[in-house]
Amino acid sequence: MDNRYEAFCLVDRFFYESLDRFSAPSGADAAQQAGKAGETAGETAGGGPRFETAGREVPPGWRTLRNGDWLHVDPPSGPDAYPAQGWKIHVSAGLGNADKVAAKVWDYCVPRGIPFKFVPGPQLLHLRNSKYAGRDTSGKFVTVYPADEGRLRVVLEELGELLDGEPGPYILTDLRWRRGPLYVRYGAFAKRYCVGPHGTLVPAVEDGAGRLVPDDRSPAFHVPAWVTLPGFLQPHLDARNATTVAELPYRIDKALHFSNGGGVYAGTDSRTGERVVLKEGRPLAGLASDGADAVARLERERDALLRLSGLGVAPEVRDWFTVDDHRFLVMDFVPGKPLNSFFARRHPLLTPDPDPAAVAEYTRWALRIHEGVEKAVAAVHSRGIAFNDLHMFNIMVAPDEETVSLLDFEAAAPVSEDARQSVAHPGFVAPRDCRGADVDRYALACLRLALFLPVTTLLAIDRAKAAHLAEVIAAEFPVPRDFLAEAVREITRDHSAPPPTSPPEGAAPGATAPRASASSAVGGGSAGAVRGSRLPAEPADWPAARDSMAEAILASATPGREDRLYPGDITQFSEGGGLGIAHGAAGVLYAFEQAGLPRHEAGERWLLDRTERPVNGTPLGLYDGVAGVAYVLDLLGHSERALGLIRTLLAEHWQRLASDLSGGLAGIGLVLDHLAHTTGESDLRERALEAAGIVAGRLATARQGDSGGRRRAGLMRGATGPALLFLRLYERTGAPELLDHAAAALRTDLDACVRTASGALEVDEGWRTMPYLGDGSAGLGLVLDDHLGLAPHGPHTAGFEEARAAIVRAATSRLYAQPGLLAGRAGMVLHLARTTAPGVPDGALAAQIGALGWYGMDYAGGLAFPGNQMMRLSMDLATGTAGCLLALASAGGAGARLPFLPPPPRRPTDPAPVA
Repeated sequence: MDNRYEAFCLVDRFFYESLDRFSAPSGADAAQQAGKAGETAGETAGGGPRFETAGREVPPGWRTLRNGDWLHVDPPSGPDAYPAQGWKIHVSAGLGNADKVAAKVWDYCVPRGIPFKFVPGPQLLHLRNSKYAGRDTSGKFVTVYPADEGRLRVVLEELGELLDGEPGPYILTDLRWRRGPLYVRYGAFAKRYCVGPHGTLVPAVEDGAGRLVPDDRSPAFHVPAWVTLPGFLQPHLDARNATTVAELPYRIDKALHFSNGGGVYAGTDSRTGERVVLKEGRPLAGLASDGADAVARLERERDALLRLSGLGVAPEVRDWFTVDDHRFLVMDFVPGKPLNSFFARRHPLLTPDPDPAAVAEYTRWALRIHEGVEKAVAAVHSRGIAFNDLHMFNIMVAPDEETVSLLDFEAAAPVSEDARQSVAHPGFVAPRDCRGADVDRYALACLRLALFLPVTTLLAIDRAKAAHLAEVIAAEFPVPRDFLAEAVREITRDHSAPPPTSPPEGAAPGATAPRASASSAVGGGSAGAVRGSRLPAEPADWPAARDSMAEAILASATPGREDRLYPGDITQFSEGGGLGIAHGAAGVLYAFEQAGLPRHEAGERWLLDRTERPVNGTPLGLYDGVAGVAYVLDLLGHSERALGLIRTLLAEHWQRLASDLSGGLAGIGLVLDHLAHTTGESDLRERALEAAGIVAGRLATARQGDSGGRRRAGLMRGATGPALLFLRLYERTGAPELLDHAAAALRTDLDACVRTASGALEVDEGWRTMPYLGDGSAGLGLVLDDHLGLAPHGPHTAGFEEARAAIVRAATSRLYAQPGLLAGRAGMVLHLARTTAPGVPDGALAAQIGALGWYGMDYAGGLAFPGNQMMRLSMDLATGTAGCLLALASAGGAGARLPFLPPPPRRPTDPAPVA
């Protein structure tokens, strides 16, 4: 799970949304909304409660500017008058003293003409300090920009005196001045960008030689190599380095997990040699929805575990101590693995042809596990404690793979308090009216579904989806009808009323859910049919599905916004993210064109307006930025704007970008070649060949100096993207060396693949294998098809036929975690619709199309799909509805394709395309 997504769920019930548009009620409900991504709704009109200081009038000539979750306060000289980089001061504050701190900073900086910025409201500050906020931004409430090192010392000393004693969370990236709340760090003042170590644009500073290099913002203080630490800061660095854990009776062996609230560490009791777990709590950081910081939550966990001592369902407490204001709880080490880790090894649908015996055995095991968890929760309740955070990661399964225990009691509370949930996993978020022990009952109901179909994050969008998920499970597993019916009843009931002691005879499992009925809520075992009445349109019903998806996408459009047009992945809210093919407007317009839908003229106008002067820092690549926008605009007839964008791109240091297809030279080279062909601008062909030459040289160097380390593989970020560039240029030029380069690149990615137990070929990432279109083997299969279509008997293609047949197995699994195009089932639909590989099983494409409906949701009467992490809907191409539209269009006879991936040439022995 990617914890970054939770914060983007707080503004809107349906879509990931920018935090600077946060609007919420005040008081306890605001804290609840700020701390939990689940049943939170709200208009995206921005605003919300502000600190009183944020409403002050600035003196004549000064200006205030809202940018993201910052309010900038600039003197008359403007931001151009102070340095582009240097030592900056961060001021930390808690929710209780933030407005007072902001007022003191204002009163100090404004009379002295010092620019600064601060977080203008309590919700935004709460989010910065919440449990899963970024550790690199935690605690940063105010940023002050001194003009030079002399002014730095004066401000630290004078402002430090004014704020001495004000509490605030420790800022991990910075060096603390005295005991806080002031901290210092060397970094960028102005927005500048350079190509980072992974070949993408990142924030930059200028090094000693005048070159732009990445501005390192990792959560640990450091001084750049070309910068000298001012002498007056040395005592503070010495004090920082003097704090150690060397004298503790515990040896920390490794970090298990980090959050903004602190770390969890595996250790050893040096006195006995026994294994222990140490859990850290940082004061005023890691806030929950009720305002409790990590220390308060750790105290709750300690108290709960002491009450549960001897039950055998939770760790035993060993110790409790403090190091430099950080609290530590020491617990017994519980052997085993968390329940979520069993899916990759046990789940029977992770194969193209599930064995009925394996499905039955898994069902029996899952039912036993759930029964064990129910008993453990009942034991916890028997001691008067509500767990309040039950989910797959907090359930430990012993080495016998039967016995269960519970971990992570930091949200636990006495049942008598009848408390709301304060922290939660997105797939187990209880409704806002659910309290006390009912929170655990709701989670147990979600677990009934998640053990078989781990997509309960969809319930945060619409709890009525539970009935549909139960239908799907009943069609795939021989689960007792009552087991699923009870889950649906609990998930969809009104939790403000007490639960019924027993359901009425013959009651509908989803009686409180729209469209649920006794006959349709749960099928009767593995032969039960999955009904489509809950979806606005079935994915297999083309073109009705096309029109329904278009209806949802258009209903979600917000042409009055500057930052994005169609809601999509959280990547939209980084620089330029709302424009490109992967996550922005260009990708949706491309999908409409490919699916044969009417043009969305308002969308085209929006994209043209936003690309007249692209924002500084906008990525340059095919899928992430400028090159892709130019390609789509040219496709739609806006060639002049496309050429203008490409000329802007070529004025940058584009040759330094990575080699990949998503944001690097492979994608840019393809667009340059395309525009050379469509516009007649011959110099663009030369630039395309230049890009290909750079990429070929890099790949050759990498092969010669291969140290055996793991590299990215796949279509978007591996060598497969460069292979695609070489193939398309070969078709233009006929240069045989380009075929050789393509084959070598494909072999590089094939070397990064492994065979799974089912015989599928997937990309090996070390801790998991990936079958997907973007970073997995399915994308590799697309380009293997193209290469074999052009050179079926080339000198370097040994093993290619066998590989693409094994990739077909990777694309025909029964279960995928998400529906999206680049990292989900829609990509498998596109691959199967396009592939020329022999041996595609009969019905494989139809099965994947049908199963895409598992994730379908109703939005404004149209068919929509969730994005990455499946906590909110998405309309973009890479992760959401537009990508599903493109995939279904590729299978529905519309001839849809990904950019630069038309159907490959077919040989006489190839099978006919699937209709």
